[in-house]
Amino acid sequence: MASNAENWVAGYVAAWESNDPEQIGALFTDDARYLPNPDDEPRVGRDAIVEGWLEDLDEPGTWSFEWHIVHEDGDFVVVQGRTEYPASKDYLNLWILRLADDGRATEFTEWYMARPHES
Repeated sequence: MASNAENWVAGYVAAWESNDPEQIGALFTDDARYLPNPDDEPRVGRDAIVEGWLEDLDEPGTWSFEWHIVHEDGDFVVVQGRTEYPASKDYLNLWILRLADDGRATEFTEWYMARPHES
């Protein structure tokens, strides 16, 4: 049986693939905080998160993402991933999540580091 964290990341990837506002919004609580970079001002609230996502979206089929849960303790989750954009760039990702009891995120912070692109 999948954990809340595994279900959340799978839902995030599905929303990333679709860019569907309802799928994106379903991942977050009404008052969630989303930091696409730890130094950014957070997007606060589901509507702001969806709006920001759609302003900076990746087109379906232009990327791939591999991930695994590094640590899960109650509502605290650490995810490590690798995003590949075959046409241009690759990134290593580290996500820090806080999940509500219903499995939606109350906080999301992403760190990413560019890697040399392998053609």
